[in-house]
Amino acid sequence: MSRYAILLAGGLGSRLHPLTQDLPKPMVPILGKPWLEWLLERLNREGWTAITLSLHYGKDHIMEYFASWKEELRFVVEPELLGTAGALRYALPDEGDRFLVLNADIVHSFPLQPLWDFHKARGAQATIGLVEVEDPSAFGSVQVDGEGRVRAFREKPKAGEAVGRWVNAGIYIFERSFLETIPWGERRSLERDVFPRRLAEGVKIYGLPLEGYWQDIGTRDRYLKLHQDILKGTCPLEIPALLKGPSLWQGEGVRVEKGARVFPPVVLGEGTWIEEGAQVGPWTVTGRGVRIRKGATVVDSVLWDRVEVARGATIRRSVVGVGAQVEGPIQDGLVAAGSR
Repeated sequence: MSRYAILLAGGLGSRLHPLTQDLPKPMVPILGKPWLEWLLERLNREGWTAITLSLHYGKDHIMEYFASWKEELRFVVEPELLGTAGALRYALPDEGDRFLVLNADIVHSFPLQPLWDFHKARGAQATIGLVEVEDPSAFGSVQVDGEGRVRAFREKPKAGEAVGRWVNAGIYIFERSFLETIPWGERRSLERDVFPRRLAEGVKIYGLPLEGYWQDIGTRDRYLKLHQDILKGTCPLEIPALLKGPSLWQGEGVRVEKGARVFPPVVLGEGTWIEEGAQVGPWTVTGRGVRIRKGATVVDSVLWDRVEVARGATIRRSVVGVGAQVEGPIQDGLVAAGSR
């Protein structure tokens, strides 16, 4: 029996520009592999066999990358951005009575079966996965009662407007009947339109606190924190490299010249070359084919594939995109391909 999932993967990722100027945010690499690939592999392992990808921005990139997944995936392209609810309604398949729905640009490790079981046990029309945060202003603040039923919802509340520190994790279970009430082909928001309206109508919407790792990777700081959490072991993604020393992972073909200094925790991707006198780390991850030349320094940063750091250049607290050539100092930056 098929289990149905819909992944919302059509957003712009504007806060990560210029890195996401041509790259959909769910395709941002985590340890050298697109997050969307990590997510799809996990869903397959857990038995979600009928998956719809709701696409818009960067649709060709995603469809080409996952061309060999045709048996597992269904691609639906929004003609225009329809909002979270509008996209869901547009992507709703003809089959299936109950759906797991995920924002495809949020990294998480939550067991999904408990959310599914909770939803069924409550006879809910919609169930929202919840996480607790210090500052709910960037998310949807949710208030639930002792039975888990949602009593209030405030999207991106201003100071004093939050209804609590539990927020919408971007993970849901929906009944088909709930989704079919959303007007087809119209722009609608789950957070600002559908949830408040359906709550006022008395529809049974529940929320369940989830246990596990959760991180929105929509900004440079959060993206870097994710990689730090992986290196610390608090995010359970498996590092695809060999452990060569305490908190030091290396892929195949890594070259560290005599006189180069590597300060863990560090992940050196396949074919990374660190020249004499260069310093790499701590809290640094490199992709495939990265070259860090003599006297260069890379600290608290993530370098994507084929980055070249010039002699004497310094990179701190930055993310550097595929094929970029860094010639000058970069601090707190997002660097796309081309020289800097």
